[in-house]
Amino acid sequence: MKLKDAKKSIQFRMFLTLCTTTIIGIFVIMVINSLILEGFYKYTKIKSAKEVINRIDEYYENSVQYNIDLQLREIEIRENFQILILSEEGNVVYMGNKDIVNFVNRNIRLYGSNISKENNIEVWSDGEKIQSNNVFLKATLNNGYILYIKIPVVPIKESVRISNRVLFIISGMMIIISAVAASIISKRFTQPIIKLNNITKKMTQLDFSEKYRIVDADDEINTLGKNINQLSDKLETTIELLRENNDQLEKDIEEKSKIDEMRKQFISDVSHELKTPISLIEGYSEGLIENVNTDEESRKFYAEVIMDEAQKMDNIVRELLELMKIEYQEMPFNDTKFNLTELIKEEIKRQTVILKDKNIKVEFDEKKYQVYADYKYIERIINNYFTNAIKHCEEVNKEKKILIRCEKMKNNKIRLYMYNTGEKIPEDKINKIWKRFYKEDTSRNRAEGGTGIGLAVVKAIMNNYNNEYGVKNYDNGVEFYCDINCETIKTKSE
Repeated sequence: MKLKDAKKSIQFRMFLTLCTTTIIGIFVIMVINSLILEGFYKYTKIKSAKEVINRIDEYYENSVQYNIDLQLREIEIRENFQILILSEEGNVVYMGNKDIVNFVNRNIRLYGSNISKENNIEVWSDGEKIQSNNVFLKATLNNGYILYIKIPVVPIKESVRISNRVLFIISGMMIIISAVAASIISKRFTQPIIKLNNITKKMTQLDFSEKYRIVDADDEINTLGKNINQLSDKLETTIELLRENNDQLEKDIEEKSKIDEMRKQFISDVSHELKTPISLIEGYSEGLIENVNTDEESRKFYAEVIMDEAQKMDNIVRELLELMKIEYQEMPFNDTKFNLTELIKEEIKRQTVILKDKNIKVEFDEKKYQVYADYKYIERIINNYFTNAIKHCEEVNKEKKILIRCEKMKNNKIRLYMYNTGEKIPEDKINKIWKRFYKEDTSRNRAEGGTGIGLAVVKAIMNNYNNEYGVKNYDNGVEFYCDINCETIKTKSE
């Protein structure tokens, strides 16, 4: 943390507050000690001296009972007083110390300051109240004796100086101890606050993973932590619900966009592909209406052409609808386990007549392979590849041949290969052949009955399974391939 940021932290301010409070407290104690202690000492001693005066009166009233000199000496020692008693004639009755006699002889009225006078007791000092070194009391006893009591103030002044030095040393130690204690206490109090601050900072970034650890202490910070945890849980639930609703809304919008795009594409494709058959139907229909050919055979030919073109139109529309449903994942995929080898054998058998007619030889490795996919769509792929191979199969080295083989892949898939002899596909057209309605000139012979949708259907089915497909050129022909799953794998439509 930078120094500038540290100064703004609660921990630093708490530390500074505790240290400052300690220093101020010690300073106040030293001031009180210097200004009040001496005055309090004088007040206490004066009060004690007044009580001593009453006891001395009692001693003289019961002189038989008390040893007065011994009692007075004990008072001087116990109270740190100096006592002088004079008779009415001025003779010394009791003297504890010669200093007090000298002071009395100099007459305190000449330079002393009167502090107070109460009944027969006068209180004096030998200087200003603050600077005085002694306080004196003068009283007339009941037996007429004059009593002087000297209270030294110098010891208390020295005590104040010594205590201030001690306080100064103690204050230094207290500051160090307070600094350590303040650091520990401030850290203890601010650590949960810093933790809560980090949690709320993450919450502003929609990260609700971190929670405040609740402890047994029943204090405001713990309660705040509980509330923040509850707020975090509620916000997380609410935001997750909003995300789900937003995802569903986006999905609905995307679906609507797909439907609109599918509709536009369907209209565009149909309008493009149906121009030729519609034109033929229109032309031959006009010929029939206008009796262009009067013989029965010609009219029958015209009718057959119309029926053939209508059937082609129907095939185009049906295949296009199926293709678009697969592309936009509207068609369900009902995967089951079946024998791929048997399916290929059935397809070869269906095309036997055409193969004989075109003198095409088919070679197929009949090793059995089990696959897990939608039987109908895999059958469609094999049919499209096989019919496409038949259409483009040409004689090479005096033979026309189609090779079909299957290979087990490392990713638990079966790859189907279908090769036919013939011309290569131009490199610039390899990517185009997978587009709908794309046909090379050699396949545009209307007698073949192709719609140009077959390979686009293969592409859509493979994309739904996330499987690879493609085509390769060889010196004497072309080979198409695609992958088929061997076990349960979710498709995009599931």
